[in-house]
Order: sequence, then C-alpha cells, then structure tokens
Amino acid sequence: MNPLSALYGAGIGLRNRLFDRGVLPAMRLEQPVVSVGNLSTGGAGKTPFVIALGELLKERGVSFDVLSRGYGRKTRGVRIVDPRGSASDFGDEPLLIARKLGAPVVVGESRYEAGRLAEQKFQAQLHLLDDGLQHRSLARDFDIVLMTEADLQDALLPIGRLREPMSALRRADAILLPQGLAVESARIHEKPVWRVTRELVLAEAPASPIVFCGLARPEQFFAQVRECGVAPAAEVAFRDHHAYADREIQSLLTMKSKLGAQGFVTTEKDGINLGALRSQLEPLVVATLKLTIDHPVTLVDTILARIAERKPRS
Repeated sequence: MNPLSALYGAGIGLRNRLFDRGVLPAMRLEQPVVSVGNLSTGGAGKTPFVIALGELLKERGVSFDVLSRGYGRKTRGVRIVDPRGSASDFGDEPLLIARKLGAPVVVGESRYEAGRLAEQKFQAQLHLLDDGLQHRSLARDFDIVLMTEADLQDALLPIGRLREPMSALRRADAILLPQGLAVESARIHEKPVWRVTRELVLAEAPASPIVFCGLARPEQFFAQVRECGVAPAAEVAFRDHHAYADREIQSLLTMKSKLGAQGFVTTEKDGINLGALRSQLEPLVVATLKLTIDHPVTLVDTILARIAERKPRS
C-alpha cells in the first residue's frame, strides 16, 4: 500500500474504533434513520438510489424525509430545501432529490441538527440519510452500502478514491451490487445482497452533440451515452458538483460552432447546476438515470422489519 494511503487508512481505522467503543458519541434521533452510502468518493449512484428507495417507501405509505450535508452549496447551517431554489443554496443533489420525490429534504453540516429540525417540522416515520456511511456521529438503524466494480480495484485516498477499506462493509445491513458482479469477487460474506441495474434514459439526442457533465466518474456517463447510439462531437468533463459560469457556457457554444455539433447532452444534476444558464444551450437534452432494484419489496420489508426490532428509544 502506498505510504500516503496507509497513513490515511490508519487515521480512518482509529476514528472507526473510537466510534465502535463509544469514545466518540453517535447522536440518536427520535425517529429511525436509514443510511445510504458507499465506500468511494462518488459514482456509486447514491442519489438515484435514494430517489428509487423513496418512491418505494411512498408506495408503501411510509412517510419520510431526507437528510443531507448539501455538498457544494454556498450557504451554511441547517436549511429546508425549497425545490424552487438553487444549487448554491442547497446543493445539487438535495435539490434534485426534493424535485424528484416531492418529500422534505433538510441539509446541514450536522445531520443530527438537520434531523431534529425535520422532526419538529414534518413528523415523518423515518429519515433517509444521504451519503451516510462515514457520518458516524449520527446513529442509524439500517445501513445500506452501494458498491461498484471499480471499488474492488481501487486504493484508499489520497492515491485512490476509497474513503474506507472493504472492512467497513462489516457495518452494512444490506449491500447493493451491480448486476453481473459476483458476490465472491466483491469479498462480501454473510451480508444480504440486492442487485441494481442502472440504465441511462436519453430522449432523441441532437446529431453529433457536445456531451458534458460534472460527475465523480464522467467516463461512465460518456460510455452510457455512446451505448445509447449517440456519437458525440466532443466529451467535456468538469469537476463533480461543478457550478457553471458564463465563460464555460461560451466555451461550450464556441465548441459547438467549431465542431458543427447540433446541440448538447448532459445529466440531471448538471441541469440543476446550470441554473438560468441552461437556456443558452439549445437544444439541450438532459439524460436521466433509471435505477432498478431486484426484489424491491423484500428490501423494503427487510428495512421495516429491522426498524421494528430496534430497542425502545429513551
């Protein structure tokens, strides 16, 4: 292991031991918490999964809210997401979740304080904790971990993208794997496993478009667009959660003219981050990511059963 990754891993290991032994406290909310997280710094599909799980809970009549840090926002403190707001106010992913689910979303550096506000305002039956695996200062009743095939070959930060080693999977109550990835390959033992399929839904795209995105793993998006039969004139990657500025819009428009592209293709998250600038990129097709969970009923049953088994709260 690289010395820098080894040093990082030692720090993470110490932090986890302190939480395991109760030296570092985990604050508990009144209502149960279902955490959705992953091992790496992005690209596992947490946001589409939170949306898919939220839809399943709505079908079962279970009320919920979503707690998130609100990464990339320019505000601070605990805030209730207004679906009509901007990514700079709430973060792109919380805003996308609020718009897609129509459920309360609360952002805050302290997810405990965000949860307390949610309980005061909404009285939901449970909290969905977005990107919660490493946020151990908030106690949870069910931990869902999404994995990708890339996680198996990756290294710890700062050399690789892993925030925690594979041993962190011991804290998981359920693990979600891509279709086709063998459980043995993922080094998962004695953990319930569900399979997920991710499909890019792309309406009729303009001929030879400029395809651009600001994602943790842009190459995945570019490959999915090509798999839809689109031949991009160019592929442009920005950093994850990128907040677009006018100069970048002008650069994309210049590229379109120079290459003879007929339009643009991007992601839902980038559509939010474009804000009012979106109207300048015409025609623009926004691709959506459809996430399908195998045996979704049993997943929800498992979550609700585990919550029902929890010890009475003080």
